[in-house]
Amino acid sequence: MSEATVADTRRLNSKPQDLTDAYGPPSNFLEIDVYDPQTIGVGRNRFTTYEVRMRTNLPIFKLKESCVRRRYSDFEWLKNELERDSKIVVPPLPGKALKRQLPFRGDEGIFEESFIEERRVGLEQFINRIAGHPLAQNERCLHMFLQEESIDRNYIPGKPR
Repeated sequence: MSEATVADTRRLNSKPQDLTDAYGPPSNFLEIDVYDPQTIGVGRNRFTTYEVRMRTNLPIFKLKESCVRRRYSDFEWLKNELERDSKIVVPPLPGKALKRQLPFRGDEGIFEESFIEERRVGLEQFINRIAGHPLAQNERCLHMFLQEESIDRNYIPGKPR
């Protein structure tokens, strides 16, 4: 009979971690925050915008820090573009809250602080899930959404330049 092979279980030699390694910036990071909701306009022309701040050291992004203001319809645009042009499964957005938009409500509807905060959290989860996907990071629409002041809705889909 042949001898059974035994797996080598010796540890790899690793260098001890110093304070610079432990508390320095991570090797690759992508941080996206959705914050500072602001409601703009009056009556039927009223809407809420959110500040979308991105910090990264990933080489695929041309800007390492950016801050843009987006509204819910911009997040919808991004979702639709990714569903149409990419091969990734796009997570759902927080709901449209159609019942909150009905007239003659006793509250502020979609402009109530608790709803805006709930939506802000949902939008932050949505954008972080998408931006963390390696295939989505190659999509021009994501780069435009995160880094350009205004969205060119007539752009040509493809890789970022």
